[in-house]
Amino acid sequence: MPTKNPRINVVLDESLYQNVRFLAKKEGISLSTKVRDLLKEALEIQEDIGLAAFAEQRETTWDDALSLTHEEVWS
Repeated sequence: MPTKNPRINVVLDESLYQNVRFLAKKEGISLSTKVRDLLKEALEIQEDIGLAAFAEQRETTWDDALSLTHEEVWS
């Protein structure tokens, strides 16, 4: 059955291909599905790394003297 989803052709070295193939077979899913899932996971990790860097940068500019207390915020 044809799909309307965009496609990407990727060239893998043999060991990487075998590892992905093993994981897909172990989970009983297609290679395409496994690669898609791994790519989604990698993108989420990259996003987390970016957000952590942003939070660390903001943390360096934190000033307790300028912050509001819990009571000040929720009163």
